[in-house]
Amino acid sequence: MNAPWKAGGNRDPFAAFICDEAALDVLRPVVVEMGWQPEKCAKGGLRNAVQSLSVTASPNILLVDLSESGDPLNDINALAEVCEPGTVVIAIGQVNDVRLYRDLLASGIHDYLLKPLSAGQLRDAFNHAQAVFAAPRASDPETAKRHISTAVVGTRGGVGASTLATSLAWLFSTDHKLPTALLDLDVHFGTGALALDLEPGRGLTDAIDNPSRIDGLFIERAMIRANDNLAILSAEAPISAPLMTDGSAFVQLEEEFRQAFEMTVIDLPRNMLINFPHLLAEVNVVVLATEMTLASARDTIRILSWLKANAAHAQPIVVANKVQTAIAEIGKADFEASIERQIDFTVPYDVKTAANAAKLGQTFVDASPASKAAAAIRQVADRVLGASDEGLDDGASEKKSLLGSFDFKSLLVKKDRKVAAAVD
Repeated sequence: MNAPWKAGGNRDPFAAFICDEAALDVLRPVVVEMGWQPEKCAKGGLRNAVQSLSVTASPNILLVDLSESGDPLNDINALAEVCEPGTVVIAIGQVNDVRLYRDLLASGIHDYLLKPLSAGQLRDAFNHAQAVFAAPRASDPETAKRHISTAVVGTRGGVGASTLATSLAWLFSTDHKLPTALLDLDVHFGTGALALDLEPGRGLTDAIDNPSRIDGLFIERAMIRANDNLAILSAEAPISAPLMTDGSAFVQLEEEFRQAFEMTVIDLPRNMLINFPHLLAEVNVVVLATEMTLASARDTIRILSWLKANAAHAQPIVVANKVQTAIAEIGKADFEASIERQIDFTVPYDVKTAANAAKLGQTFVDASPASKAAAAIRQVADRVLGASDEGLDDGASEKKSLLGSFDFKSLLVKKDRKVAAAVD
């Protein structure tokens, strides 16, 4: 209802659906004073509004009475189905409950006024609603902002891709004060909300089940707010419910994020990358989280090759995470030689900070901002923010067999020598 909308069409400036005559008697003079037609003040509550707006265009400002509604929040959702984006909705009612007020605002309602109404109360609400409606929208060309979409992909399970994703999103929203969306696409086992001690809600599963409902209003209602600049969309779908989607919902979500936020961080599992390659169509940066192991080096080569063939527009950033130099399975030089490029950033292993973050329900960088690992992740964030100004790496090399890039014998020999030296 407050979703981005471009002015135009034949929408009325105002409409009201009020349950009782006493409220109508207070409302009509204020409506005339505002220059609106008093005939637009109709008798009837929220259900009448839903019926009327299902066949007529929504007004710029809508006043709706919840007094006869048994389940206001559910009925507001029904109103959202028929109310066009851009409409500023003001609700009135008899229930004086702070929780209801907050839930209504979270569902997209602009304001909630308590009966009995007063002329001054209505006048102030209408003036503020007009200011909100007239304010520039993010979708207007003259106010368009840059948007950077970042996908974080782990080469193997357990390399810490989700830790990087939540930390990057947190840094964008706090250190850089940028409106940020975090989309956790591990629908069954995602930890995006869990890392911030939040309930994931049903927003993502609802989007997958009903892609046609995805719009600015849906984003406002479905996303969970982590701080003033960070909103999360995730899920904990039942294990018994397999993912049934063609991926269109994810693409629509990304489109809405571009309108509503300046940064998008997608925690993208490897299987989602394979099943829904079009997810990277508008992604600017791919942060590839890896570890210093033989299996992870192999999969780093494979994913980098896939990105070059299918998402050449996206800038890859290779991050070696949870690095323990003394006991690494593969040394950094051998790893870089096998993937035929340098590791961009190295994040040292810090088990104490990781455990503390889990206990506190905080992101890794928030739990220990002064740690070396947090400093490395900040460098990754700075690189992502500069992605729009950087070109793609032109250093292309000849295609080789993926497994042929490895000198397995030399790697294993070096590993054996280290073990022998330790024994001696």
